[in-house]
Amino acid sequence: MPISRRPLLLLPLALAACGRNEAPLKIGFMGGLSGRVADLGEAGRNGVLLAVEERNAGGGIGGRRVELVIIDDQQDAERARQGIAALREAGVVALLGPLTSSMGEAVLPLLNDKGPLAISPTITATTLYGLDDQLLLLAPPVSENCARSAAYLQAQGLRRAAVAYDLGNRAYTEDWLRHFERSFGALGGQVVERAAFQSGTGYTDVIARMLAAKPDLLMFAANAVDTVRLTQAARNQGAQQAISAASWAATESLLQLGGRTVEGLSLPQYFDRDDRSARYLAFAAAYRQRFQQEPGFASVAAHDAAKALLDTLAEAGAAELKAALLSGRRIEGLQAGFSFNRFGDAQRSTHMTVVRDGHFVRLP
Repeated sequence: MPISRRPLLLLPLALAACGRNEAPLKIGFMGGLSGRVADLGEAGRNGVLLAVEERNAGGGIGGRRVELVIIDDQQDAERARQGIAALREAGVVALLGPLTSSMGEAVLPLLNDKGPLAISPTITATTLYGLDDQLLLLAPPVSENCARSAAYLQAQGLRRAAVAYDLGNRAYTEDWLRHFERSFGALGGQVVERAAFQSGTGYTDVIARMLAAKPDLLMFAANAVDTVRLTQAARNQGAQQAISAASWAATESLLQLGGRTVEGLSLPQYFDRDDRSARYLAFAAAYRQRFQQEPGFASVAAHDAAKALLDTLAEAGAAELKAALLSGRRIEGLQAGFSFNRFGDAQRSTHMTVVRDGHFVRLP
C-alpha cells in the first residue's frame, strides 16, 4: 500500500491542566519517528515530551499550557518540508528539530524564509555551523567528533581505515568522511577505501569492498541499525579489524540490537551514561518511569534544547526569543552548561566511548 505524502502530525489532547481559559502556546517537534532512524527520533521526542510535561506541571508559560505538535519527517526531505508548512499552519512559536543533518539542510531555506525559529538537539554537519540563520544547533560539530575519534584510533596504532557511509543522510556522513580523513591523515593515517551504501541494503558487498583494501580499521558513518548490520556482516566474513563508528550510531539500539557483536566498538559522543549528578539522576528516573526505557544521548540533548526554549519563552517571550537565546547567557543542561554563540551554535565538548559488557564506557 503506498504511503501517504502527508506528514504525521499529532496533537496530544492535554499535557497538563494549566491555562484552561487561554489558548495553549504551541511548539513543534520534528524527527524521524518511523523507519531506520526511529530510535533517534523517539528518544528525541521523549526528551521533549518530558520537558513540556514538567513545564505544564509547573503552570505552563504565563499561565498558558504548552502544547506539542509532533511531525514525523520519516528521514524524507519532502515530508520534512511539508512538516514545516504544517507547523506554520498550526501556529507554533518555535520548533525543536530536525534531528538529522540532511533534514536540516532540506528545511533550512524554509526556516530562513518565514520561520519558525528551530533548535536542533542533534544536528552536527559542519556545513550548518557558523551561519546567521533560523536553525540553532546544540551538539558539537562533526569536525570535533572526528578529531577526537582520529586521535584515539591513531593512539591504538591504527593507520589504514576503510569507511562505509550512508547516502541517506549524506549531509552528515559525507561531512564525517571528509573530516575524519583530514584528521586521521594529519596524524599519519590513511583512508584506503570509501564505500557508499543505501541504508538497509548491501551490507555484505560493502564489507567485501572494505576488506579488499586490507585496512586495520573499519569505520561506519551510519545509524545504529546499519552499524549493527555492517558489524555483523564484517564478523560473518571473518574480519578481525578494529571497528569504530560515527556518533550518530550511539543510541541505545546499538547496544540492544548489537549484543556481543558490537563489543569493543568505539565512537565519540557528548553524553555520559555514568553521570551520577543529582540533576541527571532525577531526569533518568523520571524518564524511566514515563517511558519504561533508558534515556539516550538524543533524549538528554532534546530535553536540554526544550528546557532552553521553554525557559527563554517564559523570560523573554516569543518576539525576543532568538535574541535572548543568543545573548550569551549560560544555560544549565542536564549534564553540562552551555551557551549559544552569535551564530546560534552551542559550545559543548565530546569524548570517546567503547562498548564493554553491553554498555558505553567513557574513556579518560
